[in-house]
Amino acid sequence: MNALVALCHFCELHGPRTLFCTEALHPPYPSPSLQISAPVHGDRERDGDREGEGLTMRANSSATQRGEMCEGCRSLPASHPGFVSIDDETGIRFLSHQHPRQSQLFSVVRQACVRSLSCEVCPGREGPIFFGDEQYGFVFSHTFFIKDSLARGFQRWYSIVMVAMDRIYLINSWPFLLRHLRVTIQSLQSTALKVFDNEQGVCPQRAARMNSVFSPAVFPHQRSGNAARSLTSLTQHPNLWSSLHSSFSWLLKACGCRLTEKLLEGAPTEDTLVLIERQTEQEEEMSCWEGAEGGCSTSQRHQLERELGLNFLWDDEKFNQLPGPKFRSLRHLRQVLGNAEFRQLVWHVLMGNQVIWRGADPRLIQSAFMVLKSLLPVGCVRSVTYSAQYEEAYKCNFLGLSPDVSIPTHVSSSEFSVLVDVSTERSCQISAVGGDDISSLHQFTISSANTQPTDRGPSLLNKLEVALSNENLSVDVVSHCLLCLKEEWMNKVKVLFKFSKVDGRGREDTQKVLALLGATGPGEEDNVRLLKFWMTGLSKTYKSHLMTAVRGGERSPSQ
Repeated sequence: MNALVALCHFCELHGPRTLFCTEALHPPYPSPSLQISAPVHGDRERDGDREGEGLTMRANSSATQRGEMCEGCRSLPASHPGFVSIDDETGIRFLSHQHPRQSQLFSVVRQACVRSLSCEVCPGREGPIFFGDEQYGFVFSHTFFIKDSLARGFQRWYSIVMVAMDRIYLINSWPFLLRHLRVTIQSLQSTALKVFDNEQGVCPQRAARMNSVFSPAVFPHQRSGNAARSLTSLTQHPNLWSSLHSSFSWLLKACGCRLTEKLLEGAPTEDTLVLIERQTEQEEEMSCWEGAEGGCSTSQRHQLERELGLNFLWDDEKFNQLPGPKFRSLRHLRQVLGNAEFRQLVWHVLMGNQVIWRGADPRLIQSAFMVLKSLLPVGCVRSVTYSAQYEEAYKCNFLGLSPDVSIPTHVSSSEFSVLVDVSTERSCQISAVGGDDISSLHQFTISSANTQPTDRGPSLLNKLEVALSNENLSVDVVSHCLLCLKEEWMNKVKVLFKFSKVDGRGREDTQKVLALLGATGPGEEDNVRLLKFWMTGLSKTYKSHLMTAVRGGERSPSQ
């Protein structure tokens, strides 16, 4: 990642100062003095080699500047070579010293340091904030206090800043940066608090100050000359700077790996937008859990993922690695269930009804859900793969249950649900052990209280069955046909949403639009139900864009 991380401090004598900074040096390396001849394996640090002398910030450390630095303004001595960690995978070197290696970066970091500890302050003075411009770069800053028994107010003010020229990248990394910087900050604060408590136990400073004569001119000298104590002294951490180097280096590498660029043909699809929104929600929720007292346990994290519906994000590789018999495609599912039963099941899926599978093999049920989910936009999928109790329809439209779970009466008698019971005969258990023939291992019984005929529509289902029944089309071709059908109907959903929800048109005008979209005629009722259900799967980004356009007066006079 093309960014730089720095630890800054507000000195009582000299104002904002940069204490420690870590930058990434990408190959080819500009300076031959940084070349390391010995082979390197893994990430490592070099704090004693003469080969790292190029890290020392000499161009910006004039005699006047060195004379103005007190103990609190200094991290590493000028003779210290700094720290170097090398990533074998990419060849990137992470360099750490008190100041950046390049003089151009020195002014950028200095500007970020001053602003983070002076004018750019969040409410409460502790917490994250974002600022910057195209000239000096954009900054993610997190300010915090460190306890000091000899400081004014018994605390000193610090900040950790990440500077980058890519504003969008930095903003998208906000939840990730906030979560991991808080870990570093809390570690520093807890270590300093122990030192503070020990010092206060030996010599309480509050009572001593109240009994002494206060003079602003000599206030720093009244504290035994310790007006500016180093962070090492405040934390009593012998390897503080090497630990910060490791933390900052990992942060730069991890932040650069978590977001990658992809070449997209045309505008992003609704599924892509919804996946991005869900990932952002997951990171924000994880950050809240981990920021709370006690952190986030593994069980809580899994529960959170189920609530967010993130178990939709299975890739094909994980799906194919599922052991035991499983459904491989929609065509395979159709062959096992039969044409009529398959159409009935898919009809309920497309209409948004709750689809319940009950059986003893959770992996088989999971494979069925993976196949059926491909029929819907990502935003319409809410699934509980396998549960020991019934979950209401508003929580999930795909529900897997163990065989001993009873279905509530109001659900079994509802026309808005379908139940698939998976049973295994005892004779088949013995003869077909290790086999992959689902038909010989299991029997499937589909039941629903719905009395509406499912042989008319929707139009999408009719076209899908034509593709599935054509044996000349491979599974991959059918998958692409389904993708095109979904995009076609999502575009119709967008038009209907804009026309009915945003513009607020009447029923008569809406009927004309449905006719224009080809949703009328045979199966019209099913087509309308599908469109209304899929409307719930539109991304928040798209809805917000339309509503903002309307509020901004971008509608034409005819609207």
